[in-house]
This record gives sequence, C-alpha cells and structure tokens, in this order.
Amino acid sequence: MKRRLLMVAFMIAAITPMLTSCSTYNGLVEKKVATEQAWANVEASYQRRADLIPNIVATVKGYATHEKETLEGVISARSNATKVVIDPSNITEDQIEQFQKQQSEINGTIGKLLAIAENYPDLKASAQFTQLQDELAGTENRINVARRDYNQVVASYNMEVQSFPQLIIAKIFGFKEKTMFKADESASSAPKVEF
Repeated sequence: MKRRLLMVAFMIAAITPMLTSCSTYNGLVEKKVATEQAWANVEASYQRRADLIPNIVATVKGYATHEKETLEGVISARSNATKVVIDPSNITEDQIEQFQKQQSEINGTIGKLLAIAENYPDLKASAQFTQLQDELAGTENRINVARRDYNQVVASYNMEVQSFPQLIIAKIFGFKEKTMFKADESASSAPKVEF
C-alpha cells in the first residue's frame, strides 16, 4: 500500500511540472497569435484608408483639374504605403518605423488634398466629398483604436514573456518580445492653423 502511494505521489510530482509547462507554452502561443491578429487589424485599418484615397482623389479631380501635382502626390504616397509589408510574427522596430514613415507621407498629402477642397466651395458642398471626408475621419479613428489595441495586446504578451516562470519556457521555445507601435515624431508638435 505504501509503495503504491509513493508511486502515485512520484507520478504526480513528475507530471505536474510538465502540465504547467504545457499550459505556460499554450498561453504564450495564444498571446503571440493575439499580437499577430492585432497587427493585422492595424494593417486592415490602414488599408481601408488607402482604399478611400482613390475615391477622394477622383472626387477632387473633377473640381480641381489644375491641382494635378497634389493629386499625383496623394496617389504616389498611397502606392508607396501599400508596398510596405510586415511579417507580424517577427515585427521589428525598424519595420514599424518604415511603415509609419510611409503612413505619415499619406497624412501629409491628404492634408494638402483637404486644403485644396477649401478653395473650391462647390467641392466642399458636394455630398459625395462630404461623405468621403466623414469616412476618412472614421477611418482615422479606427486606425487609432487598432494601434491602441495592438499596443495593449503586445504589452500583455511582453509581460508574459518577461515574467517568471514563463520566461523560462519563452526562452526555451524562442518567444521574443514584440515591438510596440510608437507615435510618429511629428505628432509631438501641434499643427499650425493659419487663416
């Protein structure tokens, strides 16, 4: 009887760390996949904005035919931004910086495009242009939410990877910290509004 009890105790003692390790590993995998999904949501939000841009340009083009340089700049910035591809399983700070640089170019060209609209009262009054502006504003809000959600998921994942005893399993299986999305350098200064 004692022998059976000792064998059961030994088996429990041997199995418990293994079960804990499996649970920890599965938790890390779950959080890693969540970071990849959150990054995909960020990219989807930016893609939505990129998809809106041709519609806005086409609408403005009908009213502002001599603003060709600005319109071409918007299309070029959109094209460059959609070329940046990031592997969500291995995001680096440099990749996010490059991604953000391309998105900043779009922000600048959209700003110029919207400034052109101010010079064309008929365009500003256009229901289609107003709807596109509203969609663009909504998309910018979605982008902000997606970036914030991504950072929350990455923070949770990074906390898990750095915490004991999970960090042991993380090191054994190659789980590495993920890079968070940071504000663009130009975001630290308020835009100038001149009349």
